[in-house]
Amino acid sequence: MKKCLLSGENLARTKALLMGTGAAALLSCSTALAADPPSPADMWKQIQQNQKAIEATADAMGSGGSQGWWNRTSLGGYGEVHYNGGDKHEIDVHRFVLFVGHEYSDSVRLFTEFELEHALAGDGKPGEVELEQAWIEFDLNKQTSARAGVVLMPIGILNETHEPPTFYGVERNRVENKIIPSTWWEAAVGFAHTMDNGLRIDALAHSGLDVPNGTFLPRSGRQKVAEATARKPAFTGRIRYTGIPGLEVASSLQYQADMTQADAVDVESSAILFEAHVDYKKPISKNAELGFRALFAQWDIDGQTASDLGRDEQIGYYIEPSVKFKMASGNAVGFFARYAVDDNTAGNSTDTETSEFVIGANYWPHDNVVLKVDYQNQSAPEGTTDDDRLNAGIGFNF
Repeated sequence: MKKCLLSGENLARTKALLMGTGAAALLSCSTALAADPPSPADMWKQIQQNQKAIEATADAMGSGGSQGWWNRTSLGGYGEVHYNGGDKHEIDVHRFVLFVGHEYSDSVRLFTEFELEHALAGDGKPGEVELEQAWIEFDLNKQTSARAGVVLMPIGILNETHEPPTFYGVERNRVENKIIPSTWWEAAVGFAHTMDNGLRIDALAHSGLDVPNGTFLPRSGRQKVAEATARKPAFTGRIRYTGIPGLEVASSLQYQADMTQADAVDVESSAILFEAHVDYKKPISKNAELGFRALFAQWDIDGQTASDLGRDEQIGYYIEPSVKFKMASGNAVGFFARYAVDDNTAGNSTDTETSEFVIGANYWPHDNVVLKVDYQNQSAPEGTTDDDRLNAGIGFNF
């Protein structure tokens, strides 16, 4: 009887991959049945060829090939539901976000975020569907990476890290809303370099704001990379220090060549945004932690129109002390107070600032789930209404 010879180990592996490359190996052996018996040297050569083919297929299946892409793909997200009292008396699914990441290789990876705001989007509906992030990161070496795509601006505390369990208060603070228009993303290309001493440098060239010429309010100028006008570029740089456990100190500087994206030279308005902050968490016992956040941000805007409106200078700052207690069950509860001031018309000679004092508590039944309650007391400029109210909410990330 004519035989096709394989070692016991090779035979087992061939059976395991019968539908793949192993099938080709068996086919080559069956073809030999119609020919003269192979010599021992021919058989050994065939065995080695089959072995290499099987190993190549197995490697592809186990390291991100067409059979194993899910091994390098991650899914996550976050969401929050709010109740706002006062004059609002409103319940809102403020946002739900899905995150999908993928590692193409050890040095190339993708980050994306897809967001639905206010539960319903479409004509006449209150919400929006947004692509908040979509960028590729390339490792240039162990300390330096480049990125390109739709990127969150590296400015402030909340703009890059805003999952509900990571901050106090139902609503995001006013300064990182009115002055730093969080959440804020642009089409960008840039790099990041991290040093061994805890310093990190970020530099980006990106699309800019397009504020209506009659308002000069930064939040109204976010284009969200939706057929965005890009006549004039913008640039952002940040230096951040995290070399001490629990401490982050950072400062950002952004330059907008023309924040109105005007096509007429005589109405161009260049702008500079400066921001600095500290975020510190200090354990004071095995189950207790003190926290402190402080942030300052300021816009300086050129142009006669901005000056006439008093919006050539816009300022905001806040301080936020907190204390957090961890329970034996693994749950945690924290208490905070925040004092914030913001003024989008700081360039005029009248008192137009809004100050706000917020006090409240967070309860974490799990590290990634939080229940929140707070009371805000607001002092608005003369001629406007104070927004004093009770807020409550639930948030999560996964």
